[in-house]
Amino acid sequence: MTASTDPLAAGAEALQRGAWEEARTHFQSSLAAGETPQALEQLGLAAWWLDDAGLTFDTRERAYRLYREHDDPLGAARVALWLVWDYLAFRGDTAVASGWLERARRLLGGHEDRPEYGWLLLRDGEVALFRGHDPTTARDHGVRAAALGRATGDRGLEFTGLALEGLARVSAGDVAAGMRCLDEATVAATGGEVKELHTVGVVCCWQIFACERVRDYDRAAQWCARVQEFAKRWRLRPLSAICRTQYAGVLIWRGEWAAAEAELAVATRDFEQVRPPLAAQALARLGELRLRQGRLDEAERLFTAAGAQPLARLGQAALAMERGAAAEAAAELERFLAQVGDTEPTMRAGALELAVRAHAASGDVAAAERARDELLRIAQALGTTPLAASAAAAEGVLLRQRGDAAGAASRLEVAVAGYETSGAPLETARARLELADALAQTGQAAAAAREARQRWRRSRRWARSATPGAPGRRLRPDRNGRAASHGLPAGSSRCCASSPRA
Repeated sequence: MTASTDPLAAGAEALQRGAWEEARTHFQSSLAAGETPQALEQLGLAAWWLDDAGLTFDTRERAYRLYREHDDPLGAARVALWLVWDYLAFRGDTAVASGWLERARRLLGGHEDRPEYGWLLLRDGEVALFRGHDPTTARDHGVRAAALGRATGDRGLEFTGLALEGLARVSAGDVAAGMRCLDEATVAATGGEVKELHTVGVVCCWQIFACERVRDYDRAAQWCARVQEFAKRWRLRPLSAICRTQYAGVLIWRGEWAAAEAELAVATRDFEQVRPPLAAQALARLGELRLRQGRLDEAERLFTAAGAQPLARLGQAALAMERGAAAEAAAELERFLAQVGDTEPTMRAGALELAVRAHAASGDVAAAERARDELLRIAQALGTTPLAASAAAAEGVLLRQRGDAAGAASRLEVAVAGYETSGAPLETARARLELADALAQTGQAAAAAREARQRWRRSRRWARSATPGAPGRRLRPDRNGRAASHGLPAGSSRCCASSPRA
C-alpha cells in the first residue's frame, strides 16, 4: 500500500510538511477504518500543532490506553511524556502532569537504552532547572540524553540534550561553554538535521532564554529573527507565540516599545485563547513595559495577573521602588534571592541590581554592599557588556551613598558607555541622570549640565519614537544644569530622585 492509499502514511507525510489540517484529515480517515494507538498518537500531534486542546487530550489519552492494552510500554510512555507537557501548557495542572511523569518513569524501567528514556531524562532535567533551580542535575540529564540520542540515531534527542546541557551551563555561570552547546544545537535544529518540529521549538526557545539570562541581546535578536522566520515558514503557531514574547524582551531593552507592545498583544491573545497557563510570561513582559512607560497601576495589575513568574516578582519590587517603598522592595528581593539559591547566578543578577538600589535607598548600606559585591562577581564571570554596565551603575549608587561623588562619577561614566554600546536607551538615560548629579556634587557644573542636556535631548527623541502618543515621563535640565525631575522614566528607582543634590 502506498502513502497515497494508506491514510496513516499520508498523514505522517503531511506532518513532515507542516500540513497540519491535511494530516488531521488523513489520521481521522485511518481511525474511521479502525482505531489504532499509532493513528491516535499521530492525530494528537496534528491537533497539538493546530492548538486544538480538546482533540489533543482526547486522542493522546485514548492512545495511551490502547498502547497499554497492546502491552506496548514504550508507546504508552512516549504518549505519557507528551501529556506531561499538555497538562502544564493547556491547563496548568501540575499535579496531573506529575502523575503522568511518574507513570512514564515506571513504564520505562528496564528500557534505559531506548530513545523514550532519553525524553524522560529531558523532562526530569527541565523540572530540575526550571522548578528546582538545580542546573547541575539538568546538565547531567542533558549530557546523558544527548549520548543516548547519538547511540540510537535519534537526532532530535541528541540536540535537545545538547541544548539542555547548554542552558544548564549558562544558568550556572559557565556562559562560553553553554553558548557553544546552544549555538550548535540550534543550528542543527533549524538547519534541517532535526525532523521533529516540536524539538526544533524547544531548542530555539532555550537558546533565546539563555541569551536573555545573560543579557546578550545582540545574540538573542539574531536568533529571534531566525526562529520567527522558521515558525512562519512552517506555520508553527505555538512556537511563534513563545518567540514573540521573548523577542518583546529584546525590543523593550532596546527602547522599541511600540514594536514590543505589538508582539505582546499577538502573543497574549494566542496564549489566552488556547494555552492560558503560558500567558503569564507575556503578561509579565507587558507589565515591564507599562512600568517603563510610567503606567504604574496597569503594571501592578499585570504583575499580579502573572503570579509567581520571576519577571513579575522582580517587577513588583521595581514598582515598589517607583512608589518610594524601598524597604518593601528590598524585603521582596531578599525573599526572591533566597528562593532562587546560589546555584543560578544568571537568575540572581537582575534581583541583585535592584537590591543594591533598594537597600541603599532604605539606608541599609551593608546589605547594599553585599548585593553589589555578588553582582560584581557575576558580571565578571558572565562577561556581557550589559551586566558590566549594571554592576558599574550599582557601584556608582553606593559610592554616592558614601559621599564619594568623584568615584561615583567615574563608575557611572563606565555604566553610560556600556548601556549605550548595548543599545539600552532607558538604562542609558538613568545612568546619565545619576552621572549628572554626581558631577554636580563634585563642582563640575558645566559637565553636569552637558550630561543632563544630552540625556534630555536623547530621551525626547526616544520617547517620540518608542511609544507614539504614550504618556511618557521626561527629565529636563534646570537653570543650574542639573536634571530636574518631572517624574522619572519607569524602571528608574526612586532613590535617583531622592538622592542628595549639589
